Amino acid sequence: MIFWQLFLSYLKIGFFGFGGGYAMLSLIQNEVVVRHAWMTNGEFADIVAVSQITPGPIAINSATYVGYTVGSQAGSPGCGVLGALVATAAVCLPALTIMLLITRFFLKLRDNRFVEGAMLGMRPVVIGMIAAAALLLIFPHGAAESERNFIDPWSWLLFGGVLVGQWRKVNPILLIALSAAAGILIYRIC
Repeated sequence: MIFWQLFLSYLKIGFFGFGGGYAMLSLIQNEVVVRHAWMTNGEFADIVAVSQITPGPIAINSATYVGYTVGSQAGSPGCGVLGALVATAAVCLPALTIMLLITRFFLKLRDNRFVEGAMLGMRPVVIGMIAAAALLLIFPHGAAESERNFIDPWSWLLFGGVLVGQWRKVNPILLIALSAAAGILIYRIC
C-alpha cells in the first residue's frame, strides 16, 4: 500500500511539476510532509540540501531519497531500495512521456500561437512556484516552532553570506564547502 501511495504521489508531482525541480519542491513538500506525513519539515529541508549538492536534477534526487526513506519505514530488508526505485520511476515517467510527445510534434507546433501563448502564460507560474518552494523552506506551513528551518541568527547569517557570494559570482562549490565547514563549527561547538 505504501509503495502504491508513493508511486501515485510522485506520478502526480511529475505530471504537475512544471518548471523543473525547484518548482516541484512545493509539490513534493505538500505530498511528503503535509499530506502523508512521511517526514518532518526539518527532514525535508535536509533532503533538499542533500539533493542540491548531489549530481543530477533535484526532483529526481529528492524522489530517490524520499522513496528510500519511506520504503525503509515499511520494515522489510530491501524495501528502501524498492521505495527509491518506485519514487524515481514515478517522477520520471511523466517527463519522459511528455518529452517524447513534444519532441515528435515540436517542429510543427513551435510557431503555433496557442502553444506560444500557453508557454508565455506558464512562465509567471513557474517563477511563483519556485518562490513558494523557497518560502516553504524558510517558513514551513504548520510546522512546530522546533521544526522551523531558519530559527536562529546563524542560519540567517549563512543564508545572507551565500546570497552575497552568489551575487559576487563566487564559485558555488566553494560556497557549499564553506557553508558546510561553518555549519560544523557553529552547530557542533556552540
